[in-house]
Amino acid sequence: MPFQFKLHKIDPSGARRGRISTNRGSIDTPCFMPVGTLGSVKSVTPEELVSLGAEIILGNTYHLMLRPGEDLVAEAGGLHRFMHWDRPILTDSGGFQVFSLARLVRLQEDGAEFRSHIDGSAHLLSPERAVEIQEALDSDIMMALDECPAADKPREYVENSMALTTRWAERCLAARLDSERNALFGIVQGGVFADLRERHAQELSALPFDGLAIGGLSVGEENAVMYDIVEATTPHLPQDRPRYLMGVGEPRDLLENIERGIDMFDCVIPTRCARTGRMYTRHGIVNVKNAAHTRDFEPLDPECGCPTCRNYSKAYLRHLFLSKELLVYRLLTLHNLHFFLDLMRGARQAIESDRFAAFKRDFLEKFEGGNT
Repeated sequence: MPFQFKLHKIDPSGARRGRISTNRGSIDTPCFMPVGTLGSVKSVTPEELVSLGAEIILGNTYHLMLRPGEDLVAEAGGLHRFMHWDRPILTDSGGFQVFSLARLVRLQEDGAEFRSHIDGSAHLLSPERAVEIQEALDSDIMMALDECPAADKPREYVENSMALTTRWAERCLAARLDSERNALFGIVQGGVFADLRERHAQELSALPFDGLAIGGLSVGEENAVMYDIVEATTPHLPQDRPRYLMGVGEPRDLLENIERGIDMFDCVIPTRCARTGRMYTRHGIVNVKNAAHTRDFEPLDPECGCPTCRNYSKAYLRHLFLSKELLVYRLLTLHNLHFFLDLMRGARQAIESDRFAAFKRDFLEKFEGGNT
């Protein structure tokens, strides 16, 4: 079936409850997408992701084009078959990684020339090339190529960058071969300037994108600035298309932005923090490295139903972590992903009952009450 989005409910707070339908399954929104940059969500299997309730994951065009290469992935039958994941995949365009990871980047009208951070090989990532790669990967939701300026760039630079992103967006739409097989989202830019965000949202909303993302946030600005920019942007996005806030993932940020009308999120926080021993629970952050947990035979979160909390104590997890046993990364990742996916389930239920504001208040009172 072609890509569809149905908005089921808007809570009095402004939070939205909807559902995205794709050829490979449905996604209930608001949703959190675990990040599988290289075709793998670090340290967990696709089967475990399904058991946790993940309905969509994210892959990355920049990384996959460099290694193993989109031709090899296409030969394997696409990214889904290559990695054994039969649910939807969203792929980033690769633009952010070009500007943050690559060497010797040169921006021009045609695209971004850069040298790979892996072997120094030269590449050109144009709007057409970004779409071509994502179609070879056969992602369910593709992202248009954009320039993501740093948070401290002056207004004149941001305005010119925004105009370039619009031109690139039009070229991405023209390059897409099959609108029923691969959905395409545009990315709203505009830095920390509310009027530019409003203008760009209106420009991209007039184009036939399947959904719209807000990019260029969570790149160093204060959280209050992020909230203000999202609040200034979402009223100018269509109600009948999904809204995706890119790269945002702390629990408060998720809830604040759901309240501002965002439907989709992704972030490496659950997996990256798990690898450092930083664990998210309903009662705050637990650092498993801390000596206080040496003889703590309770689970990370007694209220959590994840496999880690059902079977393992903080004392054992601390022992594994300090011993650098590989099992610990899997157990901690399972817990953190469960926490974030469960937070989204709770948010959806609260919206359905017109009680999102109370849900957000009660959750944050517990979560921000203390860390161990």
